[in-house]
Amino acid sequence: MIADEPTMARLMAMSQRGDRRAYSALLAECCRWLKRYYVRRIAPPYLDDLVQDTLLSLHRKRESYDPARPFLPWLAAIARYRWVDHLHKIYKADEVTFDEGFAGDDHEPDIAARISIERLLSYLTPSQARAIELVKIEGLSISEAASATGQSESLVKVNIHRGLKRLAAMIEKE
Repeated sequence: MIADEPTMARLMAMSQRGDRRAYSALLAECCRWLKRYYVRRIAPPYLDDLVQDTLLSLHRKRESYDPARPFLPWLAAIARYRWVDHLHKIYKADEVTFDEGFAGDDHEPDIAARISIERLLSYLTPSQARAIELVKIEGLSISEAASATGQSESLVKVNIHRGLKRLAAMIEKE
């Protein structure tokens, strides 16, 4: 069964009121939804871990859900943030060394993730891509990124916000 928006919203509202069975059913439906959401976004070995991380985030943030609002966009926002965090972790992995044993080593998912990130960033303006790369991928502070780019801190924040918003819209469209 694929639960629809009203069903998942109702299960979440019941869960917030302490209904354990509703919460169990909600987690099962969210697990299925998240697997479909992530399956084309990440390498298969990372799928289950990312789904579990996202379910933990949902658990931690469940009180912030407003039952008067749609559930799936709220879940998608959590999933998107967890996905970006996941890409950040992979992108920050140790540098890949190209040696004679490369063909069968375990760096292929890292390389695929780096290519995916670079491809995604290519859809942004150069200033948006650079701001996201410096702050979200390399881990610089806003002020460090502003110094590195010659932009004001406010402009760096705007570029990150607009860039992530554009990427999210592109991803949701797919």
